[in-house]
Amino acid sequence: MRPPAQTRGAEKGSATIEFALSFAFLFAVFTGVFQFGYAFYQYNYLESAVRAGARYASLRAYDSATSTPSAAYLTAVQNMVVYGSPSGGGQPVTRGITPANVSVTVTMERNVPRRVAVFIVNYQIDAVFTSMSLNGKPKTTFPYLGRYAP
Repeated sequence: MRPPAQTRGAEKGSATIEFALSFAFLFAVFTGVFQFGYAFYQYNYLESAVRAGARYASLRAYDSATSTPSAAYLTAVQNMVVYGSPSGGGQPVTRGITPANVSVTVTMERNVPRRVAVFIVNYQIDAVFTSMSLNGKPKTTFPYLGRYAP
């Protein structure tokens, strides 16, 4: 049996209102999921790059007598993190990162390098609607296994 014509006409606008309310909620949820996913994606690239840079730094000949790395060592490690190559050049692993955003710390024990830590400083992941600041993360530490040649 069909409902009377009067009640059918009164319900026509309710579907549009329900869609408008649910669309606003779903748009906010999908935007949040996208923001989180994009930030996680960028962070994952940075984490892999930092790990590769720290591994490279732990195997490269260390040519400084102090815990302060030489300019050549520091530049090679920074380029490895940012560009994936110690010589540098090309596209960075993620948008907006520069060698200045990469910090290298060498821990000395008995005047010999023991550990090398590489981490990101003062970098912002710019997502579509907001930005997230990274300072000191991601960080990777490797034992120094290279040749010590001050």
